[in-house]
Parts: sequence; structure tokens; C-alpha cells
Amino acid sequence: MIDYLKIPSPCYVIDEERLRRNLGLIKHVSETSGAEIILAFKGFAMWSVFPVVREYISGAAASSVNEARLCFEEMGVPAHTYAPVFRREEFGMILRYSSHITFNSLAQYDKYLPVLKREGKHISPGLRINPEYSEIAHGIYNPCSPGSRLGVTAAELNDGLPEGVEGLHFHVLFESDSYTLEKVLGVVEQKFGHLFPKLKWINMGGGHLMTGKDYNTDHLIDLLRRFREKHNIHIILEPGSAFAWETGELVATVEDIIVRDGISTALLDVSFTAHMPDCLEMPYKPVIIGAFEPVEGKPTYRMGGNSCLSGDFMGDWSFHRELRPGDRIVFWDMIHYTMVKTTTFNGVSHPHIGIWTMDRKFIMVKEFGYRDYKERLS
Repeated sequence: MIDYLKIPSPCYVIDEERLRRNLGLIKHVSETSGAEIILAFKGFAMWSVFPVVREYISGAAASSVNEARLCFEEMGVPAHTYAPVFRREEFGMILRYSSHITFNSLAQYDKYLPVLKREGKHISPGLRINPEYSEIAHGIYNPCSPGSRLGVTAAELNDGLPEGVEGLHFHVLFESDSYTLEKVLGVVEQKFGHLFPKLKWINMGGGHLMTGKDYNTDHLIDLLRRFREKHNIHIILEPGSAFAWETGELVATVEDIIVRDGISTALLDVSFTAHMPDCLEMPYKPVIIGAFEPVEGKPTYRMGGNSCLSGDFMGDWSFHRELRPGDRIVFWDMIHYTMVKTTTFNGVSHPHIGIWTMDRKFIMVKEFGYRDYKERLS
């Protein structure tokens, strides 16, 4: 367990022991099912722990030239790369840093097929498909919503696969279980199954929360194994959240208490809009260690961020005692899809990044300052 009093504030801190526990489970699923499981950088890209990650898996998924380069340089392997569109000026770099490239539309594939053919090394091309079925409740994360710009529909492939396509890629899950994947696979088989004999691989995207508390990994393993044996296709999964799920926290400090209109607000040295944007986007209420849902008679507080955005707050939480300036507030599970989405809005200080090691030591791997803010713009 992390000793949060030894962590500077504000700071994201990842627990190596919990990370290794997740990685061990993911490796077990991969080896037992025969599926290749790679890390999606869009959910977790803390490259200072990649030496640990590489002990368990061998690849990563990228969604941009920068992520592909990070994979190539820090994971030591070319990336499985997909983006809604590729820019011609960047595509040469995409080729350099990728082993697989998935195209979002037939037009994008046709545009870059001549470039692929001229490339000296073989890069496996694929198409993202839109099965027009998803159980994602949050519209902002649903790639199958009406008019979606993501993926090729079955109707667009009535004439079969274009020349050279070796794989299909779908991504329609969000922190989902294996039973949801099973239903999605039924739809994919129904709509696209006639194309399977021509494929070398199928990428089932991310959203597989296999390290979650109630996830049935035995069912997932059986599902993947049966699909692979039935269709003789190499399976790829690229979860992001599952790798870093519940592996680390955001440590903050109460700087002031404002009481107004019967509401007590604890002003922190972190920002929801800048440092925890998913809380406002989804929205969802994060867990604070030592706090609980509001209880009448208990000290209860709204948490306020340190930017000047009026809506930079969330609430409410109760505590066993009244909060005071200087108290620590520790937000649980703030590593996946949090650090990758932070900003320097308002110029507020970005939380540092550190590792709590297996031998119970804290290592600071990144401290942010004025130059980090200044050099983002010009």
C-alpha cells in the first residue's frame, strides 16, 4: 500500500505492485486463449514503466504518429496504428513506426495503398469496421451512434474486401465484460463473417476490463479460443484501462475552505477540468480515500479545482472529521485515461508523476514547471 504522506502534492503516483498484478493477469489471458494482447496508449502511456510492461507483453496500439513513435522508441517494437484520418505529411513516419496500419474508410485505404505497395517492408493493412451495434451508454464514447464517422459498415463491403486488406478492426466496448463482447462478436460474425476466410487477423479493440473486480476471465478465454479455432484468425485485443485499472492515485492538498450558501467547498491544488477531465466529460464521481457518500451530521464538502472555470468542482463527499488546509485528498484510480488527457489550462501547475516501487520507495519520474507550460504554445 502506498504511503501517501511520502508523496509530494500534487502528484500522480502508480503502484508497481498493483501494475504487475494486472499485467500478470493479462499475460495469463493472452497465453491461455492464444490471443495477442497489446497496450493502447490512448488509455495509458506512462513510458517510465514500459520496462515493467515489456516483461509481460510485447506490443502496443497507437492512434497518431506521436504514439507510434513512442511505441517504436520506448517499447522497442513497431506499433499497431489506427487513426480516423492520416495526414500525407505524416504517413511516411507512420510507415516507419508501424507493423500494422488500420484505415478508417475505403477512401483512406485507396489513397495510401500505392504508398504501402512502394514500402520496402511489409506492413499489414486493415480496415476498421462499424458493426452498428454497441452497448455503450455514454454517447461521447459510442462509436456506433447514428452518423458515426468511425469505421466501414457492412453495406460498404458488399463487393468484398479491397485488394490487400489482411485484417479487420472493431472497437465498440467501454469498460465492458466478456458477455458484452460475446454479443458484439455475434453481430460481427453475422455482418462480416463472409469476409473472415480472407483475413489474417481481427483486432477486437479495447474496452475489455479484464482486470476489473467481477470480470469473468475464464469466459473471455473460452470465448476467444473458440472464435480463433472456428475461424483460424489471429486475434488481437488492445485494452487501455485494463492495464492501469486501480493501479494508482492522484494526491492533492486542501488549500482553502470556502463556505457559502450552506455549501462547504474544499479548494484543492488540482483541477478537475485540467487534471481529471473524464470526471466532467462522462461525468463520473471519483472515489476519495477515507471519504464516503454524504451522511447527515458528518462534515460534508464539495471539492473545488484550482482553475478559474466556474464549473471546476465536484461534490459531495462526507468525512469523519472537518477538513483543514494542509489535509491530503487522495483520488482513487486516476492513472488510466487521466494523465493522457490532462491540459495546462489556466497555467495551473501540472501534477508531478511518480512510482511507488515494490520495495516501498517513491521515485519521482517527472516534475512539471513553467517551461512545460510555456513550450506547449508560442
